[in-house]
Amino acid sequence: MDAEASPSRSISGHLRGALNACRGAWTHAARLALDIALPTLCVACREPVSGEGVCAECWSKLSFIAPPFCPRLGIPFVYDPGPELLSMEAIANPPAYSRARAAVRYDDVARTLVHALKYQDRTDLAPAMGRWMARAGRELLDEADVLIPVPLHWRRGWKRRYNQSGALARIIERQSGIKLASEALRRVRPTEQQIGLSRTQRASNVQGAFKVAPDRNGDIAGRRVVLIDDVLTSGATVDACARALLRAKAAQVDVLVFARVVDTHKAPI
Repeated sequence: MDAEASPSRSISGHLRGALNACRGAWTHAARLALDIALPTLCVACREPVSGEGVCAECWSKLSFIAPPFCPRLGIPFVYDPGPELLSMEAIANPPAYSRARAAVRYDDVARTLVHALKYQDRTDLAPAMGRWMARAGRELLDEADVLIPVPLHWRRGWKRRYNQSGALARIIERQSGIKLASEALRRVRPTEQQIGLSRTQRASNVQGAFKVAPDRNGDIAGRRVVLIDDVLTSGATVDACARALLRAKAAQVDVLVFARVVDTHKAPI
């Protein structure tokens, strides 16, 4: 009986293989046709591009932050002032977190990337942005125990459908192998958009807005935390997050962002 059934099974297997091959060919052809009909465009200049959303010319316009910079805030120095010398801003207004690092300056191309990820569902940009962040924050990640994305309030998260900081944090988790604890830190009250607010207003806006969930204290206590966000402007949001994490007994809190605002009118000394 088995010998008689064997040819039938063989023919069936060949048919399934042929059908799968046809499906694969059709899928490849459909993707190729879509790429031809709708080529990927550079998110900044809208020119066709092969890759991850940024053409070579716009990529060259990104201002990547490299040493020398303030060891506390990560603000680039115009010249090297010597080892461990802090910027005037770090001395005048020391943050709750220990160190901050950013991949790029928040200039025109960086702003376009951030806004596309944040407001235009361009989650395809997260892998490249996250890899740049992981490279810029290697010093922090080498010492870290856990990654925490800056959370959205649930209402804003429901409206946007995803948290851009969480998307970046997942890429960094894969790059670094460091545990991601997405639900440990929560935004317990809604806040106004920070855009257009003064430094004092920004700090007041987020005061008391973040809290570590009681059932997630074990993810934080005694751990070295790296906070992940897309942009650092005044630092009010990440500072409020750092204070909440330190109240939950975090051993240390550092900050890693894709872009940071650099005030060229206040060149660090």
